Amino acid sequence: MEHNRDGKTPAQKRLIELRDSIDNIDASLVHLLAERFKLTERVGELKAEHGLPPADESREARQVARLRILAEDSHLDPEFAEKFLAFIVAEVIRRHERIAEARED
Repeated sequence: MEHNRDGKTPAQKRLIELRDSIDNIDASLVHLLAERFKLTERVGELKAEHGLPPADESREARQVARLRILAEDSHLDPEFAEKFLAFIVAEVIRRHERIAEARED
């Protein structure tokens, strides 16, 4: 096995590089999700203010269809993308319900 001056093999160095890139993407995902939830929080407040329901099934269906196409175009499993969106949407709806309940009190 070939080692460099730092004692790491080329494979070990490449693994570190790849993992650093993954860590950067994870950080970006967290920041993007935070921004998304800030916006959906504002949507929840607007819905509560105007007596609109927390969930919008027709929008959710359009979003699923759109996301599946984006996933396919990006060579990502559309089933995974749909599950990921469903997880996020469930949390958004839960937060919208909480906002609406707080407004009722």
